[in-house]
Amino acid sequence: MDTERASPRYSDIDAWAPVDIAEAMIEGQFTAVAAVRAARFAILEAVVAAAERLRKAGRLVYVGAGTSGRLAVQDGAELVPTFSWPQERLLLLIAGGRSALLRSVEGAEDEVDQAARLVQQHDIGADDVVIAVAASGTTTFTGTCLTDATRPGALTIEVDNHLDTPILQEANYAN
Repeated sequence: MDTERASPRYSDIDAWAPVDIAEAMIEGQFTAVAAVRAARFAILEAVVAAAERLRKAGRLVYVGAGTSGRLAVQDGAELVPTFSWPQERLLLLIAGGRSALLRSVEGAEDEVDQAARLVQQHDIGADDVVIAVAASGTTTFTGTCLTDATRPGALTIEVDNHLDTPILQEANYAN
């Protein structure tokens, strides 16, 4: 998968002229915007469904592993200071726990038992909205959290960079 290997396009970026590096960074942002634009109607459907659950005082739960998990946690963490989201209605789950926020915790993305335990421990259920973020769409920690949250009726949304991945197929809404 493209998300699991270095891009040959950037293999010698350290030898590029600074202006070329800046241009490549801007190009990457245009690519990201185009991807979001293409998914905008699916994103809108997920947002409308999530808003309905959250109006009933459900929790917003972000789940991920590795870099995807750190990005999910950062997105969720911004809700409290930026939008006055109630902290008690926000749950941030990352494979490897708090220590994975600042360093790699090797193998944590495959900890299925930890994922299942966290969903059960936090009693994720029908009022909750779970946003699972996995660049590859195959991370077992993230997939287990999403699947186990679906069983008691949580609304599940999955975000990744590929079509037809295992986690996408499990989610109520996939982008």
